Amino acid sequence: MKIDFTGKKAIVCGGSRGIGKAIALGFAAAGGDVSICARDVATLEKAKAELAKHGHKVHVASVDLAKGDAVRAYIREAVAALGGLDLLVNNASAFGSSDDDKGWTSSLAIDMMAIVHATQEALPALQKSKGSVVNISSISAHHPAARQPPYGAIKAAVIHYTTTQAAMYAKDLVRVNCIAPGSIEFPGGVWDRRKNDNPQFYDGILKSIPFGRMGLPEEVANVALFLASPLASWVTGQTIAVAGGQGL
Repeated sequence: MKIDFTGKKAIVCGGSRGIGKAIALGFAAAGGDVSICARDVATLEKAKAELAKHGHKVHVASVDLAKGDAVRAYIREAVAALGGLDLLVNNASAFGSSDDDKGWTSSLAIDMMAIVHATQEALPALQKSKGSVVNISSISAHHPAARQPPYGAIKAAVIHYTTTQAAMYAKDLVRVNCIAPGSIEFPGGVWDRRKNDNPQFYDGILKSIPFGRMGLPEEVANVALFLASPLASWVTGQTIAVAGGQGL
């Protein structure tokens, strides 16, 4: 069954590359209007040009998602630019790895509080459209994360908060779901860099994935688009791992 988002509106926080960009491109390819935000202006403009090829409305903004006021202002601006909202995707991550104040503060601000701020600001528009939210967590949430203590813990909090959001917003018919990706490789991403600067570590992770390869951003995007579509109209509060069996 083909997914059609003609006339629908989506915001993707952290949408200029990787998983976020793949979700935005998939939504636009299915007929929807899209707003994306990130910090780097050059990357945003490149993504904007790709999105515009689908012939639908595109809005972009440079935003520091660690700042709550900036997040809320962006959501208001994007909803106004798009003329409404049907889907909010919370994808940004600080990838906090150090077990110190810096690692924890950045992870909490970007991976968790940006979700809180964006969803709260977007809620009136989502209530009006009976739309949905897709939060991006990680399979690191399901296992000890000795290499990235803040990242794993905060991503676990994202999964918990997803279920809470789903329970809070069910009365408004706003669905909230989560995706926990495994190791996803794309140009300029974490695993692309590791392949070059730490090939031994990269190969070790690769060998741990039963499917024998890294995942693609588009494979995560496919699940996000399903969750945002009428095909998932009876699905809320769920987390789906997209990981090729990694961690089993």
